[in-house]
Amino acid sequence: MDDHNQHSAQIKKNNLVMWVFIGFIAYLLITEHWAHIVPYLPYIILLLCPLMHIFMHGGHHNQHNDTHNREK
Repeated sequence: MDDHNQHSAQIKKNNLVMWVFIGFIAYLLITEHWAHIVPYLPYIILLLCPLMHIFMHGGHHNQHNDTHNREK
């Protein structure tokens, strides 16, 4: 059991290191390339809208069908 706890702690430590590294890389990319990103922000936002709509409203079909079937 103690070996399992050590393994779990090591995985948590590795995940923390990974997220810190990803955050650091993202920070450097954004700060160093901000001048290149700003002109495209309106287009990025417009492209994200349909993607968010597709992925965030994906579960509505199941709820609608369940409600419709229950009314019958």
